[in-house]
Amino acid sequence: MAETKGGRPISGSQRPTGGDKAIAGKKQYFRRKKMCRFCVDRIDDINYKEVRLLLSFISERGKITPRRISGVCAPHQRRLAEAIKQARNIALIPFSTSI
Repeated sequence: MAETKGGRPISGSQRPTGGDKAIAGKKQYFRRKKMCRFCVDRIDDINYKEVRLLLSFISERGKITPRRISGVCAPHQRRLAEAIKQARNIALIPFSTSI
C-alpha cells in the first residue's frame, strides 16, 4: 500500500527517490571521448573501393552506423556515407543482409 502523510496517500512524484545515496555508493566510470578515426590517422580521402574499411562502419543489418556510436566527425561521416552508398550501387557492399 502507498505511504501516507497525514492520512493521505503520497503520489509517485512526491516520494523520495534517494538519488543522492545511490550515486555516492556506486563507482562512477570515466567514459573516454570518441576521436574520429580519420582525423587521428589524417585520412582525408575515403575511397568507395576500400570495402574492408567501409564494412567496419556498417551494422550487421546493413545500416550505416551513426556518428554518436562510431565517433566519426561530421565532415568525415558525410564522406563515409557517400562512399558506402557508392559501394552499394556498384555491388561491392550488399544493401542488406539475407534473413
